Amino acid sequence: MSRLLVPAVILLLPSLAGSLRAQAPNVVTRESTATATVDRIDRSSRVVTFRGGEGNTLQSVYVDPSVAAFDELKTGDVVTVRYVESVIVQVRPGAKPTEVQDTTEEARKAGEEGVIQQLRAVVTIDEIDPQGQFVTYRTNDNRKVMRPVMDKRVLEGIRAGDRVEITFTRARAIRIERGRR
Repeated sequence: MSRLLVPAVILLLPSLAGSLRAQAPNVVTRESTATATVDRIDRSSRVVTFRGGEGNTLQSVYVDPSVAAFDELKTGDVVTVRYVESVIVQVRPGAKPTEVQDTTEEARKAGEEGVIQQLRAVVTIDEIDPQGQFVTYRTNDNRKVMRPVMDKRVLEGIRAGDRVEITFTRARAIRIERGRR
């Protein structure tokens, strides 16, 4: 499963702008929207698990207390959920590539209680096409992966051979709209 997550994390990079060579990490927070079916609801922790997307996958999201629709949700409801995600990218010269690591508990212990999922990996950039539309990277097990890049500004300052640490965090739902059953 972790082999599937690195490509997914890399796909989130398109919203990142600016140079990755800076000392400080680049942080991008964005809102995403998905339509899914409510699979489980944990009212005490305000976490809803949705089923949907490719392969009918499960995804859990913390629902912000300001979202009144949470109180009316039922298992089986089809909803459109808008949630917040962030990506932190930092060039790590000399770092060894790693497999995707689940750092969710670390984040929660550090006081980020609304974090539902946090993943971190280091990859090696192999090649960036001249138009900046694709990036090729190598994973910790030396697999070569090519991914499209939606916003070529994410590639500014990155060169072949760079080791890049990517931290992806899924935090909270900020809006839920009920759809048809």
